Amino acid sequence: MSKVDTTGAATALGLLVGESAAMRALRALVKRVAASDSTVLILGESGTGKELVAQAIHRLSARARQNFVPVNCGAIPAELLESELFGHTKGAFTGAVSDRRGRFEMADAGTLFLDEIGDMRLEMQVKLLRVLQERTIDRVGDDHARKVNVRVVAATHRHLEDAVSSGSFRADLFYRLNVVPLHVPALRERGDDVPILFEHFARQCAGDAQKPVRAAPDLQRWLCAHTWPGNVRELLNFVERLTVLWPGAEVGIADIPAAMMPRVAGYESSAAAEQEAVLSLWRWEDDDAEGEAAPVANGAAVEDSSDEPHAPAAQDPAAGPPSIPQGGVDLRQLMADFESAWIREAMRMTDGNVSHAAELLGLRRTTFIERLRKYEPSDSRQ
Repeated sequence: MSKVDTTGAATALGLLVGESAAMRALRALVKRVAASDSTVLILGESGTGKELVAQAIHRLSARARQNFVPVNCGAIPAELLESELFGHTKGAFTGAVSDRRGRFEMADAGTLFLDEIGDMRLEMQVKLLRVLQERTIDRVGDDHARKVNVRVVAATHRHLEDAVSSGSFRADLFYRLNVVPLHVPALRERGDDVPILFEHFARQCAGDAQKPVRAAPDLQRWLCAHTWPGNVRELLNFVERLTVLWPGAEVGIADIPAAMMPRVAGYESSAAAEQEAVLSLWRWEDDDAEGEAAPVANGAAVEDSSDEPHAPAAQDPAAGPPSIPQGGVDLRQLMADFESAWIREAMRMTDGNVSHAAELLGLRRTTFIERLRKYEPSDSRQ
């Protein structure tokens, strides 16, 4: 396990990118709790960056020159988690051919990050509680207690209070972990942080001699309006995708096939559809052994004065028609379903504000109301 060097408060807090009020408050709280040695519980949806918060706490603490050891409690089989955390002795079980340190010993004098603590089984919760209280661990197969000096930072996307009420999480462990709770906001709660994060990830994803991919104004507006159910992880995935396909270019909505856009409510894309969308971007059949350049964006966004919704781009007709199932498709229904999904999403994002929803979709208010009456007559009141 490699050590994490301390590089100062600015660098540590730089892990938490964003200038929204929620992120500024989070950075201030991280700085405060890092100065103590108390146990911390990090709460937030999947993909919000809870491990980055844990790393920032570690780098700002007096333990920064020691190990930061992450463990995903939900990714390790329950029967192996005890050995993974506490270690084992030779012959403790089949396959234990030598003594082995556990993650607590690896993190001695440093920080142990227990991710997805809400997935831990009750029998392991009892053993973890004992370690937190007594600061000693017992390797599997050994009756010799070993002292450990570890700061524990735990995280979960689950509502632990509900788990305590249902009996799936111990109340005493919850109170032992929840000394200082930190809430990591979802990306949809972070205001104008999306463009900042887009640029940050674009710089990260760009090659050494490559300019970062850039979002055209229309794409920036779409990114800010999207709800990002996968949070920061979903945004990073999207930026990586754009970087691979349009390295160094400015990309607008018209450049991106619909299947490659982040998902919206009511619209899902299969892996096969995404592959078809990627292949539609260039004449891949003509690629020679040395390969062709990546597809190039059209450059600056073209002002569109039409009333049609600015949905993710349709497939380029020059690339040829998509594959049609043997039984055919109902194109009118497909188009209606797609348009309806965008209208419902716009209404949901704006809490039913017709004017704002129309603006998000690039429609005049009267046109939007007509479309809304067509698909959602109960929501068409002005």
